Amino acid sequence: MKEYTRKRPIFPKRAIVTAGMPYGNKELHFGHVGGVFIHADTYARFLRDRIGEENVIFVSGTDCYGSPILASYKKLVDENQYEGSIEDYVRENHIKQKEVLDKYEINLNLYAASALDRASEIHKQVSDEIFNKLYDNDYLVKLSTPQFYDPEEKVLLNGRQVVGKCPIEGCNSDKGYADECSLGHMYMPSELIDPKSVLSGKTPELREVTNWYFKLDEYTDVLKEYIEYLKKNSNCRKYLLKTIEEFLKPPIIYVKRKQIEGDISSIQEKLPKHTMIDEPKKPSITFVFDNLDDRDKARKVFDEMGLRFRTGKTLVPFRLSGNIDWGISVPEKEDLKDLTFWVWPESLWAPISFARTYLESIGKDQDAWKEWFNSKDSKVYQFIGEDNIYFYGIAEMGMFLALLDKNKEDLNFDNINLPHLIPNNHVLFMDKKASSSSEIKPPMAHELLDHYTHEQLRMHFLSLGLAKKSVSFMPEAFMDEEERTGNDTVLKDGNLLTNVFNRIIRSSFYTAQKYFDSSIPQGEVSEEIRKLSEDAVLNYEKHMYNHDFHRIIYVLDSYIRKLNKYWVNKMKQADTNDDNDLRKQVLIDAFHGVRTAITLIHPIAPSSCELVREYLNVNANIWNWDYIFEPIHYFAENATDHKLKYLEPRFDFFKKHENQFK
Repeated sequence: MKEYTRKRPIFPKRAIVTAGMPYGNKELHFGHVGGVFIHADTYARFLRDRIGEENVIFVSGTDCYGSPILASYKKLVDENQYEGSIEDYVRENHIKQKEVLDKYEINLNLYAASALDRASEIHKQVSDEIFNKLYDNDYLVKLSTPQFYDPEEKVLLNGRQVVGKCPIEGCNSDKGYADECSLGHMYMPSELIDPKSVLSGKTPELREVTNWYFKLDEYTDVLKEYIEYLKKNSNCRKYLLKTIEEFLKPPIIYVKRKQIEGDISSIQEKLPKHTMIDEPKKPSITFVFDNLDDRDKARKVFDEMGLRFRTGKTLVPFRLSGNIDWGISVPEKEDLKDLTFWVWPESLWAPISFARTYLESIGKDQDAWKEWFNSKDSKVYQFIGEDNIYFYGIAEMGMFLALLDKNKEDLNFDNINLPHLIPNNHVLFMDKKASSSSEIKPPMAHELLDHYTHEQLRMHFLSLGLAKKSVSFMPEAFMDEEERTGNDTVLKDGNLLTNVFNRIIRSSFYTAQKYFDSSIPQGEVSEEIRKLSEDAVLNYEKHMYNHDFHRIIYVLDSYIRKLNKYWVNKMKQADTNDDNDLRKQVLIDAFHGVRTAITLIHPIAPSSCELVREYLNVNANIWNWDYIFEPIHYFAENATDHKLKYLEPRFDFFKKHENQFK
């Protein structure tokens, strides 16, 4: 391979790609597909081209367990809207999810379901293995903590059956649940502000319930070291690291200044060991504690004094078990029986279960997964939503470090292979956050396909720049007539393919058919186009390595438009002067541009790129990045006698939606 002065990124020899798991109580809405799956699929497809299809596994699946699914199912049954079992319910939603992913060309090796078929059996096995190892190595603790109980309904309430206000200082969540809010902040149930039972609408009681917890709070210093390592040695998104760091603070309580009357020292005397931070310009006084026990003792003091307060972000023990029936049974240890895994921890290791399921399905032995998850030649890429950073970036990392059985005082992160997280910010809908649990209901992913092609949508969602900030999805097809401008932003990036790139490809084919007997002329690519193409490839590769998908779209836009400008200007000159030598050179350059562009677009719009390859009459090595700088004749079976497939008049490789012609 040619040597280049620019330093090129190094990709792993093998890779696992995962996408966040949708709950099994719903179909996929636009945020599932546009916020996570399209990005994960594009990267997985790129890696297949870059390091070989056999070296990439892309897995995800339906998150079948947990209180949201159980609550949705019971509601439908109680309202006589559903007669099947809960397993039937999640299977129906799983099938609908898979069908939509197929329509968007999300090419997973396995889209499994945590409660269904062979994947569920392996997921149960993996869950047992992980729990037993954590227990045997003393990383678990039994804690009796308050759980909400509805005295009117006479039942313990699961996580989503309690709604209140998040107790974390500065949180803007629209809902706080039993021990987590809608933005992913974790806290103990007793901290939830103004809790209400969704069953009765009444204030629930707190009753002591014993569960297994992972000692996550003991990993604060380890995770601090890991974040510093990532800052120096990785291309992790900065806001990911910043978000994680916000939780790596000591336990803190904030008390509004206006509540405190008289000498504050009288309050301090009642508190356990602490540091007080009193900055006159701030509305709250900050109390910093050495550990969670001291913070909780202080909370009781403030409660007894009638002082309202908020707690700061900090690590708390991470709950592994619960007591809802619909879940994976937790191994019985000591005196704790009849528990099931809380859905969040078991969903964190579900990618391992799904990868093991896939590897088994292709005849690999039960330990083959270790080559993918533990080997230094391999890397795991997890595409997630920003709300889930706490679980994947903190709880998962803490547990996985414990599973590696590393001494917390002597860690060498160079020898630890932890997942690489790619979090995306929210895709808003019409400038507002939309979710199935909020007032703003999102359009379903399948509904978008009634107005746009999946390739137009893939281009658009990649262009939004979710790596940097939350961005609004503004499809004019879903606007009222008076709101439409006639300039649908969803079509902007798709038009690059359906208009500009289509025109270049067609013009190249028609010119070859008219002047060169449907052959691509032999000859060297001009230095101008060779350099333009090389720069596009290297910039694209750099941005793909950094998961900067919006920059990839910029590269494609710039490259294709420059090719188009080159074609128009040069071919006009050739036709005006009837200069066949110039026409030949322009055609050589144009086909090199088409060859380069479809290789770069292949992970984004695979079917249409395959159609172009079919008409070019070249082999599939054109996608292989080992040959990314080779000219188009390199991929012809016989370069001397190579012929293009005949292109009919007004043919479109990249198509518009039929509704866009009305």
